[in-house]
Amino acid sequence: MPGKAALPSHVIKFTNCRIVKGNELVNQDVWIESTSGKILRAQEAFYGLHLSPDEVIDLGGRILAPGLIDCQLNGAQGFDFSIPQASKEEYDEGLRVVNKGLARTGVTSYLPTLVSSTAEVYHKVLPSLGPAGSKHRPEDGAESLGAHVEGPFLSPGRNGIHKTDVLRSATTVEDLDDCYGRENLYGPNKTIRLITAAPEVGKMMSNIPHIVSNDIIYSIGHSDATYEQALAAIDQGATMVTHLFNAMRPFYHRNPGIFGVLGQQSERRRSLFYGIIADGIHLHPTSIRIAYNAHPDGLVLVTDAMKLCGLPDGIYDWTNGERIVKTGARLTLEGSDKIAGSSATLIECVNNFRRWSGASTAQALNAASAVPARLLGLQGVKGSLDSGADADLLVLSDEDDPYSGKTLKVNQVWKRGTKIYDSSKDTGQI
Repeated sequence: MPGKAALPSHVIKFTNCRIVKGNELVNQDVWIESTSGKILRAQEAFYGLHLSPDEVIDLGGRILAPGLIDCQLNGAQGFDFSIPQASKEEYDEGLRVVNKGLARTGVTSYLPTLVSSTAEVYHKVLPSLGPAGSKHRPEDGAESLGAHVEGPFLSPGRNGIHKTDVLRSATTVEDLDDCYGRENLYGPNKTIRLITAAPEVGKMMSNIPHIVSNDIIYSIGHSDATYEQALAAIDQGATMVTHLFNAMRPFYHRNPGIFGVLGQQSERRRSLFYGIIADGIHLHPTSIRIAYNAHPDGLVLVTDAMKLCGLPDGIYDWTNGERIVKTGARLTLEGSDKIAGSSATLIECVNNFRRWSGASTAQALNAASAVPARLLGLQGVKGSLDSGADADLLVLSDEDDPYSGKTLKVNQVWKRGTKIYDSSKDTGQI
């Protein structure tokens, strides 16, 4: 019986572009194959395989970069990952809207993040938040790389906006199983990729090796840990710090706290990653520059954005009858100047980081692509323009903004070799 015929390949060549290569932008063509959704080795494609591109796209000197990866996103497009819907179908429809909306901002992959919740909530929503994998279609937009559970094993004194009545402490691994659900923690179909927890709460420190042995990233966050406790957590397997500076013991010259681990001149420091929210609200620009100068290789840009991310400015209903005023990335309670969070996009954070840190354009883009890919163990698959990587691509212009100066703007988004967004044809619809 004859086998199924192979799909015809469609080879696309991007030319006249500047690509992210290491810490620099270099002039180089990029070849992709849209059927496999992979990046090709240009010289091998032309000289070895004797391929001719089916389509040549002249980018006119614009930047071609890997798609952005957001490791901490609480919601977008009016949808909150931590709020169950009436049915799984309704929840999954909300995710579909989020995925399409995120793609328009340049995010092609992300970790949907759940704030501290009850076990009932985790058991209900986590099955929808696992890695999308091969079942994800390019036209679906951004894809989940697995869930980030931020809590509920946090310090009550460093809770931030997390509700203290749902915070817990863990004694044994069974406490984690009961909270999140065993099926979400173990096996090939597990949904959780990253856990943020305070190592000093309960017996969490002794549970870190168990967590990381199951290929789950442990991140120190919402923690009152001392410098010594943070180092101990890293020795146990922690490789990440969640939103550095925020919701943790502040730096003090006699006890530098969690921030102090960035000053470690050792292998454990070199393997450490830390999230930075460069929205102009959570952190002062100088704080960002200090952290970047201390440990540039581990900085991961995140948004920590809430469900109003991607929606137009305006006034929105919130909780308990309150309303939120959205003005750009800033959210405030109506009738006051009280900050109610952020709704910055990741490309806005990239632009801010480039202005404030002294990083090059390539370094700023890497902080939202190559570095989070390395954190997630996906180097060579995501966040890269190397051959064999997924063809998740951004076409960016670097324009002069009269207020902000040089600003990267998303012109096109490609997901696994398929163009899914073009700003020149943007109707404002998802």
